Amino acid sequence: MPKIKKILIANRGEIACRVIRTCRELGIKSVAVYSEPDRTALHVQMADEAYLIGPAPSNQSYLVMDKILEVAQISGADAIHPGYGFLSENATFARRCAEEGIIFIGPPTGAIEAMGDKVTSRLLMKEANVPMAPGTTDSIDDVEEAKQIAVSIGFPVLVKASAGGGGKGMRIVHKVEDFENAMQSAQSEALSAFGDGRVYVEKYIVEPRHIEFQVLADQHGNVVHLFERECSIQRRHQKVVEEAPSSILTPKMRAEMGEAAIKTAKACGYVGTGTVEFLVDKNRNFYFMEMNTRLQVEHPVSEMITGIDLVAEQIRVAEGEALGYTQEDLHINGHAIECRVYAEDPTNNFLPDPGHLERHQPPSGPNVRVDAGIAEGMEVQIYYDPMISKLCTWGKTRAAAIRAMRRALREYEIVGVQTTIPFCQFVMQHDAFTSGNFDTHFVPLYFTPDVLALDDAGMDEAAAVAAVLMRSGGMAVAGKESAKTATTTSTAGASIFIDAFVSPWGLRRKQ
Repeated sequence: MPKIKKILIANRGEIACRVIRTCRELGIKSVAVYSEPDRTALHVQMADEAYLIGPAPSNQSYLVMDKILEVAQISGADAIHPGYGFLSENATFARRCAEEGIIFIGPPTGAIEAMGDKVTSRLLMKEANVPMAPGTTDSIDDVEEAKQIAVSIGFPVLVKASAGGGGKGMRIVHKVEDFENAMQSAQSEALSAFGDGRVYVEKYIVEPRHIEFQVLADQHGNVVHLFERECSIQRRHQKVVEEAPSSILTPKMRAEMGEAAIKTAKACGYVGTGTVEFLVDKNRNFYFMEMNTRLQVEHPVSEMITGIDLVAEQIRVAEGEALGYTQEDLHINGHAIECRVYAEDPTNNFLPDPGHLERHQPPSGPNVRVDAGIAEGMEVQIYYDPMISKLCTWGKTRAAAIRAMRRALREYEIVGVQTTIPFCQFVMQHDAFTSGNFDTHFVPLYFTPDVLALDDAGMDEAAAVAAVLMRSGGMAVAGKESAKTATTTSTAGASIFIDAFVSPWGLRRKQ
């Protein structure tokens, strides 16, 4: 198979920027696509070429296969990298790429279809002898039959949608009298969210840890894992803080879970990078949860402890190259932590807070990595995921990585929107996290908005020193609200704000 010369990135934000950077290192041309509000976005400025594909709504731009494939043909792109989200786990899109002679940098359509359906994946895992939580292997429609199964499993149980994820179509049921309403509610939500109302029932794992294994497979039957990531710090069933490796895995557990992850990849004929997700109970028994057939948001922490560029490996594998190394060649080097920096208000149930990024000054220094999808002076769009960046730190030990993260969070300056930085600071200081004694219930157990609240006296002092605006040669003192934003988002001290953002890349754009 010939070398890839030009890649279209069918995505936006930080992941598009991430892929473009690896393309540059490999000498591969990059093509960006963008919606109307993303006209001046960072990924558009970084790419060698960029093409408008439609208005703001994703279903009129980033999710329209015809438009993206048309751009691939016009630009001469010989491959498409889907990133994560959008069309990344869409088997139809992968199939259409193949039909048009374009390399889809991802797994085969069969693997996407098999692992995208939780019922199908559970059947495969049963055949592969991968541990699963007790429950129905197939979907179930009859409420009474499902209730009897739940009773036999023992409460609490989970009713889960066969399609989709992100907590939609999922209900925890603690007692038998609540089961019928919970199942009907899960079916209704699943049908609305995914167009598929099928559900199944499984045992609810008490005090669960969310631990996932990064796998990598080539087209020649070679499969390895790049160890695990701990992803238990979540809000609304979505991750905010991740780390690698996990603090609770023994070498024996790591070997067993890694082998289960490799079995999972082989069972569905996987090729490329993927993630096998497990739940670990309080007795350290582990159970298969699902497989994500794409690059994960949190992949940088795996890169930092292994030294492997996962995007470069995706491209090599898509070109038909063999991995060139075995499991025995891979080793864990130190510890890495990732904090997702979202434009969200942690004091208001983590609701999105899109807006103008008046100041964005990421931290730097030893052992710090920032993957950003937006720069100072740009807008956090209301139409898409409100992620600003992923902040990662590395240390020789977990304690050293935590110390580096505390320092980096303290240095990070963002003004104009509320962010998750204060929440991440709270996590890094909390005894449950630093001791490693936590689970997926960390937020409901330990976090309340008042822990981040500043008293009025502190706000008045902050207002006096925090924000000096530099505008067209003139200077003005920022108001109290600007100071509030500065102090809740950063503890780095007074800031200078610059309106204009000038791209350091000076790249051209086509449309």
